[in-house]
Amino acid sequence: MKKSIILCLFAAFGFSSAIAQNVGLSFSYFIPRNGSFSTPISPFSLRGVGFDLNRYVAVETGFSLYRMAGLNVIDLPFESNESLTGPNFTAFVPVELVLQFQGKQAQFDIKGGGFFFYGFDQRIDYGNMDRALRAYEGWDIVNAELAFQNNPGFGIHFGAEFTVYVTRQFGISLECNYLNGTSKFPLSGSYAGGLLGGTNQAKSADFADAKIDFTGLEFSIGILFTGR
Repeated sequence: MKKSIILCLFAAFGFSSAIAQNVGLSFSYFIPRNGSFSTPISPFSLRGVGFDLNRYVAVETGFSLYRMAGLNVIDLPFESNESLTGPNFTAFVPVELVLQFQGKQAQFDIKGGGFFFYGFDQRIDYGNMDRALRAYEGWDIVNAELAFQNNPGFGIHFGAEFTVYVTRQFGISLECNYLNGTSKFPLSGSYAGGLLGGTNQAKSADFADAKIDFTGLEFSIGILFTGR
């Protein structure tokens, strides 16, 4: 499964590069909702690959590889304000429609579309998971043993980009996007715990509706090669 996904990503990426008019190399940072700040894996963030449909409309894609410190899990019987998974490596591929407002030395873009993501080397943050279960059960101690099924995720995004062209062939861009996506992450297993000085008990866990929450703000600083 993982090999097939990787091959598809690189095949799509290679096709987009072949027809690209503008190519951007960027450093992208993701600030997730109820998660931990992520960092890009330089130089694995290539964005702004695409082609113009006309002077005002373009189609763009790209690829970023993030080192995710942690993401939250939603649709559980309890809530947490901290990341319940991570750290991991996450591949991110957007496909977007871009409205371009071009000036002589600057350009402002409004963009929106969908995206694909997949977390590699996924793991549960048991420190935060145990704390969330303690609050949910009202216990003093909890020890969880959970298994998960990792799946690719999808979502929608929108944002804006401002580019200043230093020369006809080279520009510097600042971009911000709002991302809203999920991936199925069913959890099963058990957890045990109780009150200090009391009797411990064990409970089974079957959180079939759990999903990884890929919602937050993405900031990018990059350079753009126009090919003019």
